[in-house]
Amino acid sequence: MDSLILSFGGITVRSITSILFSDLCFDIHEGEQWALVGPSGSGKTALLETIAGKFHISGGEAKYPFFNKYVSRFEIADPLFNRQKLIALVSSRHHFRNLSNTSSFYYQQRFNSADSEDVETVEQYLHSIKSNTPVVWTYSRVTERLRLTPLLGKQLIKLSNGETKRLLFAAALLKNPVLLLLDSPFTGLDAESRKDLNYLLSEIADSGIHIVMATPPGEIPDVITNVAILQDRKVIKAEQKKYFDAAQASYPETAQIDADELNRLLAIHVAQTHKTLLEMKDIVIRYGDKLILDHVNWVVASGERWALLGPNGAGKSTLLSLVNGDNPQAYANDIILFDRKRGSGESIWDIKKKIGFVSPELFQYFPVSSSCLQVIESGFYDTLGLFRPSDPFKASISKRWMELLEIDASAQKQFRNVSASVQRLCLLCRALVKNPPLLIFDEPCQGLDPHQQEHFKKVVDEICKYSNVGLIYVTHYPHEIPESVNHTLKLNDGKVVA
Repeated sequence: MDSLILSFGGITVRSITSILFSDLCFDIHEGEQWALVGPSGSGKTALLETIAGKFHISGGEAKYPFFNKYVSRFEIADPLFNRQKLIALVSSRHHFRNLSNTSSFYYQQRFNSADSEDVETVEQYLHSIKSNTPVVWTYSRVTERLRLTPLLGKQLIKLSNGETKRLLFAAALLKNPVLLLLDSPFTGLDAESRKDLNYLLSEIADSGIHIVMATPPGEIPDVITNVAILQDRKVIKAEQKKYFDAAQASYPETAQIDADELNRLLAIHVAQTHKTLLEMKDIVIRYGDKLILDHVNWVVASGERWALLGPNGAGKSTLLSLVNGDNPQAYANDIILFDRKRGSGESIWDIKKKIGFVSPELFQYFPVSSSCLQVIESGFYDTLGLFRPSDPFKASISKRWMELLEIDASAQKQFRNVSASVQRLCLLCRALVKNPPLLIFDEPCQGLDPHQQEHFKKVVDEICKYSNVGLIYVTHYPHEIPESVNHTLKLNDGKVVA
């Protein structure tokens, strides 16, 4: 029998506020590469973080033979050397800090030139990573293989969502870990990058690194040898991949949308009517010598529903930042928003109150200390958190949107203590509560399980059916695009290509 790498025998796992697992059993043997599948909240991320040593194990038996073998093989005498140094976790959030190491990044920092200077470059960040022995994944190999060489001089805050994902992979590989833990690694990557990642994972396994990853059942890469199905924070089945049937990972049936309730919510505040939601003429955006948007023209009329497509780094997020009022370079370009020329006296808040917005960057930087209900209520004020006493009427509307998106059970829970998928759904509710004339959803289905994706798409289609809202929808997955979308703008290298 293959020798053990790691063994959890009936363990109890606790966070500060709750018991995460009771009587959890999970083993990894040499040569095995594991995928963790299951619905949102089933415990996939919690299991990865337990392996990484982020939670307290208070019962059962946890064994880490890989650590003992490593220490013996390389004759390590350092008493401070622990198993966490041999584990690398690539999570759904990064934890970058500024050059002075005094604070984390904040939303909009990438567009403010003074503050964005207090940020490491990709090269500086990668050089700060300490490698274990043996060094198989060297700096030159990692930067070349992850296509980071052109980005080495770029500041971390200015990376696209997909570029950030590649950087986090590179940092994890530079550690040359024994165990590589990946939380939804394909999320945020375009089709070509997902294909390349499939090959990369095989290279990683061939180099002797063991992989454990949380992933949807439809995105299990070729390298995976074993699959564990989780449900209600239990491993209900573990088997070789060749015996795995994706239908075994059950998800709830997509419920019918309560159209009457949706119409009541849409009638609370009827969006102001505009002829033109957005008009861009010959838009050019540069950062230093880098041309981000290259003579872009685009018109979005009231009631139109658009898919904004393109590979990672194509310029989509920068384009949206001009619409959403976050990018000061909007003033140097010819832009009309809601029938009014940009820079003619309107404030950022005048713009934001007409837009419901969600993006991977908003998810990354949204403060986590509020309750889920407070996070959603903050959408009425377009603030990143609720900085005033809760209004009972607005709170009740927020709760009704939570019910519509099936997350009302989390209303009073702290945002930081719910799953990433519930956090993302909270931010989607936050975008919807004020019934704006324009919705901008930048990769809204990231981190949602198949049931949540389908349910959210139905909600979007029903909103479009019963209102004249405009929609801009960004995704790398064609199946995520709602049926109501009937226009497409495609970017590549900052240019409109379709």
